[in-house]
Amino acid sequence: MSRIYLDHNASSPLRPVAREAMLRVLQSPAGNPSSPHAFGRAARMAIEDAREQIARLLGALTEEIVLTGGGTESNNLAIYGAARAEGASGRRIVTSLFEHPSVLGPMEDLERDGFEVVRLPPTRAGLVQAEEVLRAAPEGTALVSLMLANNEVGTVQPIAAIGRELRRRGILFHCDAAQGVGKLPIDVGELQVDLLSIAGHKFGAPQGAGALFVRQGLAIPPHLRGGGQELSRRPGTESVAAFAGLGAAAAEALAEGVAGARRLAALRDHLERAVLERGLGGRVNGQSAPRVPNTSSLAFEGATGEALVMALDLEGIAVSAGSACSAGTVRRSHVLEAMGLHEESASTIRVSLGPATTEAEIDAFVRTLEQVVGRVRSAAERVGSGGRV
Repeated sequence: MSRIYLDHNASSPLRPVAREAMLRVLQSPAGNPSSPHAFGRAARMAIEDAREQIARLLGALTEEIVLTGGGTESNNLAIYGAARAEGASGRRIVTSLFEHPSVLGPMEDLERDGFEVVRLPPTRAGLVQAEEVLRAAPEGTALVSLMLANNEVGTVQPIAAIGRELRRRGILFHCDAAQGVGKLPIDVGELQVDLLSIAGHKFGAPQGAGALFVRQGLAIPPHLRGGGQELSRRPGTESVAAFAGLGAAAAEALAEGVAGARRLAALRDHLERAVLERGLGGRVNGQSAPRVPNTSSLAFEGATGEALVMALDLEGIAVSAGSACSAGTVRRSHVLEAMGLHEESASTIRVSLGPATTEAEIDAFVRTLEQVVGRVRSAAERVGSGGRV
């Protein structure tokens, strides 16, 4: 059975160029990037090449890129670091209710430490309104942290509009861009952010590699203690192969640019039209808002998202019921709940496309979905009437 992978927001398969870059490092003599000899210098060169490639992708300076173990580490380093930075005086932090758990978790910690955390709800369309953020963040606020693109519904937040005013007010601004990198053009100068997180495996780099943009001149304390790597912001011996793969994926994502995004958007729109035209009783969450081009959040009344995911998996198709970061749990989507879509929160699947996704795969998915939705609804009706599945 030929399998179809439509869960790129959970993890996108490793790009061939990233694999090749990693193999070149792995097949070379091992050297610690901090060592002064030739082997160490070769490893350091691979690290710095990757840093430059990531900087180009983000429109940043190379010295503004801190290499990390992924999006979660980048978010934690940014949030704890900004809140506890030398000279930070404010005790108010503003975020949203539908952020990633690696943002929401640190907020709970800081709240226990005495910070006032304001969590703003998104609209039913999946947008955090700029005026609401700015109203909640007067001068003296320590930090605002908002994602660029939501991981479940794909809606794109008005980061640049918020960032310009926060910069004027002297408020630090962190952006979790894990689901935006490789799908949207990103320039940290245009976004007016001070800190920006990326996760490599969301755009075809290896799992366990990420980066944090830290605006030049901003001093944040490390979350870990150890050696002096990454300007002491992220100590620990670097994973040279993983970062080489991250850099190669970043360079290819930059080269794909607008053309790659347009192709994905056309495939996504084709998918959504086909689902709606077949009269499956589905709706597209967040459809009226700006979205990343690869993500579709589909709700089907009378069918649970978990049941649909399992049924599609048996047919060889991989999608998600939401975020993949709550492994082993079956619960309503906190993203859709925050948007006020309470009924949809249990009946939604997320379909996320990648660079290798084809129109033929989309058509096969829609045909299979039509069969699966009917079976799942019938099974639910039998259970509801007291019958056996």
